Amino acid sequence: MPALGSQPVPEPLLNVWEYERAAAERLPAGVHGYFAGGAGDERTLEDNVAAFRRWHLRPRVLVDVSRVTAATTVLGTPVSMPVLVGPTALQRLAHPDGEPGMARAAAAAGTIFCLSTLATSRPSEIAASAAPAPRWFQVYCLRDRGITRALVDEALEHGFDALALTVDAPRAGRRERDFRTGFAVPEEVDMPAVRAAVGAPRCPTPAEFFSLMDTTITWETVEELAGSVPVPLLVKGIQGAEDARLACEHGAGAIVVSNHGGRQLDGVRATIDLLPEVVEAVDGRLEVLMDGGIRRGTDVLTALALGARAVLAGRAPLWGLAVDGEAGARAVLSLLAEEITLGLTLLGCPSPEAVARSHVQPARLAP
Repeated sequence: MPALGSQPVPEPLLNVWEYERAAAERLPAGVHGYFAGGAGDERTLEDNVAAFRRWHLRPRVLVDVSRVTAATTVLGTPVSMPVLVGPTALQRLAHPDGEPGMARAAAAAGTIFCLSTLATSRPSEIAASAAPAPRWFQVYCLRDRGITRALVDEALEHGFDALALTVDAPRAGRRERDFRTGFAVPEEVDMPAVRAAVGAPRCPTPAEFFSLMDTTITWETVEELAGSVPVPLLVKGIQGAEDARLACEHGAGAIVVSNHGGRQLDGVRATIDLLPEVVEAVDGRLEVLMDGGIRRGTDVLTALALGARAVLAGRAPLWGLAVDGEAGARAVLSLLAEEITLGLTLLGCPSPEAVARSHVQPARLAP
């Protein structure tokens, strides 16, 4: 059997869905289930994607679209498109290029890469192996605050521009695909930043890592962390207006509407359906981002119309990485950029900033 990442890439792969199917054919069942699966009955996992069908785009015509750009800014940082690479764990399970390859792909695409705490590379390795580019670090708050601080300090030392504090995972969700396949991280796969911070002789498993989580954190913890770092602190995992308002009041630099890709509490609403109430609650005080279910450029346009500044895509570029390493991740990001630019043109919007609430309406679905 060919080694992981060495199989020939079928041509042509025309969209994210085709990369997703190709990745499923390449990855071992346990690894694919880990990346593709959700919690419980996977209702939220499925609805994150399906929910985009509940919204229709409303094009305007006779608009000058002779010059269309997908470029925008996020927290003042210029990006080539309103799609950032979201944090996904253990990327060397998908392909040997791992997080360094993903970081290089994001840099080449002109967008932001967000490194997971549960990565198979340390922030220092990303800084050494990828060209300078905007990067964020996703962080959890652990019971031992010294460990959290060590992870944060390494990211800041190596030029990461923002922190994304994940707040929806005091424990890991019940991900039954992993139980069915007996998924386990191979001994040769390391999470070096976590292992170094914890001071353990071996890498902790994801389940062991989540047992280290601080379940006592409150909004005061967010305010304390935000005030102790020289970069913006995004709060990732907001799922309602009440918490959106609290984030604004406790030092958040931005909000990410997220249900952890359907991997935590099953049965919660799809993120695109949550977005309008969060945007209304924030009322322009902070930039609002969202993740979950992004598979097409038109999905991104829907999110922009509902008030998102940009989206984070986790699985989509990961499927590209699984299929063809760094080149595959770059190809997926290029596909999304092309779809967004075409979509803007056909929507009658010369730029992402031109996309407004009037460009989308609820679909009238048959009962």
